[in-house]
Amino acid sequence: MIGSIKGTVAYQAAEYCLVETAGGVGYRVFMPVSQLRALSVGQSVRVLTYTAVREDAIQLYGFMTQQYYDLFTLLLSVSGVGPKGALGILGAAKPEDFYLAVQSRDLKMLTKLPGIGKKTAERMVLELKDKIGTLESAENDREFAEAVNGNSDSAAVNEAMAALSALGYSNSEILPVLRKIPDYGTLKRDELIRKALQIFAKK
Repeated sequence: MIGSIKGTVAYQAAEYCLVETAGGVGYRVFMPVSQLRALSVGQSVRVLTYTAVREDAIQLYGFMTQQYYDLFTLLLSVSGVGPKGALGILGAAKPEDFYLAVQSRDLKMLTKLPGIGKKTAERMVLELKDKIGTLESAENDREFAEAVNGNSDSAAVNEAMAALSALGYSNSEILPVLRKIPDYGTLKRDELIRKALQIFAKK
C-alpha cells in the first residue's frame, strides 16, 4: 500500500490531481473537492494516500492532513459507504463538524451530506458513536461532552437545546454556541436561550 506521495501537482481535474514525483512517476490521486481547490499546478505537495483495490482498478485517494485521512478510513468502516461516498462527505463537511454531528446525533446535518439518506445517517450514528469517542479529550470540558451526548445533569441546558432546535437550529450549530457562553452549566434556560440567540445574531 502506498502511504504517501511527495511531488509536484502536474495536472488538476474536477475530482483528482496528478502528482508527479522527482523520479518522473505521475500518480492520479482523488481528493476532497475542498482540498483540491486549495492546490495549484506546479505546487509542491506531500499527500497522505489510501489505496483502494478493486477487481477492475487500483485507485489512490489523497488527503493533505492526517485528520482528513483518519475520517476517510473511519467512514469506510460504515456499512454501505465506499471510497467515493466517503470522499464526497469530506468534500462537503469538515472533520470536526462531522464528528460533532455524530456525537450530537444530528441527523438533519448528516442527511445534507451528498449521498446520505436518513437510514444511512442513522447507521452512521449507530456504528461510529463509540469509535469516535467523547469530546472530553478534544474539548477538555466534561459538562460539554455530557451535553453533547444528551446526558447533562443540567435540565436548563437540555431545555435550552430543545427550544433552540424548535427555532430551526441544528444540534451541531447549537452546541458550539452554548459552549461560548461563560458558566453555561449554571444558567437558567431562558438566560441560555437569550445569550445563544445573541451569539447567533452576530454571525
